[in-house]
Amino acid sequence: MGHELILQLLDHPEYDKVRSFVRRSSGMTHPKLEEIKIDFNNYQSWLPMVQGDVLFSTLGTTIKTAKTKENQYKVDFSYQYEFAWAAFENKVPDYVLVSSLGADPKSAIFYTRMKGELEDAVTQLSFRKLIIFQPSFLDGNRMVKRSGEKIMLAINYFITQFMLKKYKPTRVDLLAAKMIVASLDQSLGVRVITSVE
Repeated sequence: MGHELILQLLDHPEYDKVRSFVRRSSGMTHPKLEEIKIDFNNYQSWLPMVQGDVLFSTLGTTIKTAKTKENQYKVDFSYQYEFAWAAFENKVPDYVLVSSLGADPKSAIFYTRMKGELEDAVTQLSFRKLIIFQPSFLDGNRMVKRSGEKIMLAINYFITQFMLKKYKPTRVDLLAAKMIVASLDQSLGVRVITSVE
């Protein structure tokens, strides 16, 4: 998701600089791109660098990659919230977050509860503009191939033609484009954009 967003930001005339914080180098080069490799655990080292007009947050992992719920929570909640807080402290006015369909801090499901807790936490930071996207299952090229994903996507697309349309997979290229459009919209305050939208 993040890779696609960066490609579109680099190609967009309204954005003249893109600063990307990564765990490992992407190999991308572009005159508008400043890629900063950081240790997400070393908060103080990167806090002053979180500056600009808008923070886009697409960070996330899977339980399979993280191995434990604690590790997944660290990536999907703690790192994300720390970046949001750093942006707010550094007076970045706008924040665009990729959350998840079904995000709810009271959910019995760990993943959607974690996403709901993050949404609540960043809402408390009082950004001038906060846009939360709640996509369904993401469909797009990934840096790491996930076994069985193509089969699940095909099944999901078939089923959602007839019912449960809110669960239709969300194409990452369309999501990235919508994120950029929303970031340039002059509306202020908190807006939640669902998978159907």
